[in-house]
Amino acid sequence: MLDWWDAFWATYNTVIYSIGVNALLALSIYVTLACGLLSLANAAFMGIGAYAAAIISLQTGLPFPVALAAGTVLPALVALIIGIPTLRLSGVYLAMATLGFGEVVRIVLLNMTITGGPMGLNGIPLKTEFWQIVLLLAIVLYILGRLRRSKIGRAFEAIKADEVAAQLMGINVAGHKLFAFALGGAIAGLAGGLNAHYTFTIGPGNYAFENAVDILTMAVFGGISNLIGPTIGATILTVLPEILRPFRDYRLAINGLILILVVLYLPNGIWDPRRIHAFWRRRKARKGL
Repeated sequence: MLDWWDAFWATYNTVIYSIGVNALLALSIYVTLACGLLSLANAAFMGIGAYAAAIISLQTGLPFPVALAAGTVLPALVALIIGIPTLRLSGVYLAMATLGFGEVVRIVLLNMTITGGPMGLNGIPLKTEFWQIVLLLAIVLYILGRLRRSKIGRAFEAIKADEVAAQLMGINVAGHKLFAFALGGAIAGLAGGLNAHYTFTIGPGNYAFENAVDILTMAVFGGISNLIGPTIGATILTVLPEILRPFRDYRLAINGLILILVVLYLPNGIWDPRRIHAFWRRRKARKGL
């Protein structure tokens, strides 16, 4: 039994680690979407966090928690700086602006000596452990759950529903948007720091436009009406390529087909509490008949 588990873990430990990291990334964009912000900057924030944590681990003798904390705080500070002018935009214009920011970050990482340029950083210490990912994911879920039920969470919902009406009700719309943007950046940076310390190597190409779209897809695929949806979406989209590995010639086509079917028939994502509640209510009604 132990031999089977050892073989399984040796083969799939990277996939299991990726599930936790991708869940954090999906939750990072859930925060901004909960406030009505369509941001594509989370891959860039992940890159900033990954490089910050990796550089500290490679060039200083500071412990891993310090590197991880720096990788969490720095993207949040960057989000605060760029968020003040950027968050005046909304909708597709905000998406375009944050997409441009992501490209700027990628180019900077590509041309700086300290970041390793196009080759990236190699030999990053393998310090991330499974229990750390589980613990940090649980903490983030707990904080976001409390936040969702708090006054700030209700303000997020009001801003998402109608920004003008929320402002007339006395809600500090700009402040709440900035807070959501910075919190999302911090969570993405945390995921980047964890990711860098179990992949051994990172490069500018790991945080490009495709990665930003992947993060958004995981959240929308699972459903953004609650915290369970992004977590489920990240898990499924991380595991799906492994399940489809025997069909390697058609894997991308099957993966795309599944996404299209979910968008068409489950527009609110896989985990939609209202749809699930309605299903069980209809089932009870049929049994009653």
